[in-house]
Amino acid sequence: MTGPRTSRYARDVAVVAFAQSDHQRRTDELSEVEMVMPVLHEVLAATGLKAGEIGFTCSGSSDYLAGRAFSFTMTLDGVGAWPPISESHVEMDGAWALYEAWVKIQTGEADTALVYSYGKSSPGSVRDVLTRQLDPYYLAPLWPDSVALAALQAQALIDTGETDEPALAAIAARSRADAGNNPHAQLRGAVPQGDYQVRPLRTGDCPPVGDGVAAVVLAAGDLARQLCERPAWITGIDHRIEAHGLGLRDLTDSPSTRTAAQHAGLFDAPVDTAELHAPFSSQEVVLRKALGLGDTVAVNPSGGALAANPMMAAGLIRIGEAAARIHRGASDRAVAHATSGPCLQQNLVAVLEGDRA
Repeated sequence: MTGPRTSRYARDVAVVAFAQSDHQRRTDELSEVEMVMPVLHEVLAATGLKAGEIGFTCSGSSDYLAGRAFSFTMTLDGVGAWPPISESHVEMDGAWALYEAWVKIQTGEADTALVYSYGKSSPGSVRDVLTRQLDPYYLAPLWPDSVALAALQAQALIDTGETDEPALAAIAARSRADAGNNPHAQLRGAVPQGDYQVRPLRTGDCPPVGDGVAAVVLAAGDLARQLCERPAWITGIDHRIEAHGLGLRDLTDSPSTRTAAQHAGLFDAPVDTAELHAPFSSQEVVLRKALGLGDTVAVNPSGGALAANPMMAAGLIRIGEAAARIHRGASDRAVAHATSGPCLQQNLVAVLEGDRA
């Protein structure tokens, strides 16, 4: 086998394993450690590596969801922090933890990395918690929640003629139908659009609230081929951010996603799969345009965030799902996208490729 297309980086790094939990509306009976441990065991077992053989460990989570400071230190019990390990954490979706781990491998300080992320949204009101992301002087005191802001974005798209409510309903229906083949999805099959949450978004246009965990293993060079029959090589990865103030942005477009895609080399060749972190149906419209995705691309064949959206893990799941399709030969070149913040404020784009015969 030959390698992927020419890498633009010092080292070839691949996703060699991916695992996730069965995403559920509530996991009251489980602590974060009890949620994380089975997924970590599964992803390590897929490679044959033991925790002590991992060069670097990085996690993503949010103390706001847990309701206590430095909550991520508790889940290290699920990793096993003795003997001492090289470990880091990002207060972000796990996709950004993967980026840090990828950089660590690029520097030569590690050859393998374990990346995991988790979120328990069920204990509180996610719509209220996410208002704390907003500008503390002008927006946050008004308490506009995440659904209301997404509705503003959806209405802007409708006003400019880029979509309409039936088109949004079709996106939601396709996503839930595709999730029928995903045993980990929280919502599967025909799910009614339901009533308006905030016009023009109905229940079906919005992500489910739930709890979940995801984990991947990264490896460099020949080691990746030893650990995985068909590694998913990260041939490009980049992340960018929009202005914090929503009034300073065109909500119908995502320049940061487009810029990240350019720097990741997405437009160098066609892709056959796109796993987009679009928690709202309207955001898929924005991302398709920013990434230049045509009708021949399989978009969110896993069901995407409309089928399961565990906070802090949904972005990492997009990378994992894209990699898993490459592992099993269902994809040759895929793009994975993760977002954080209101109305697609921060965006990460990764291009993954399989070895070519």
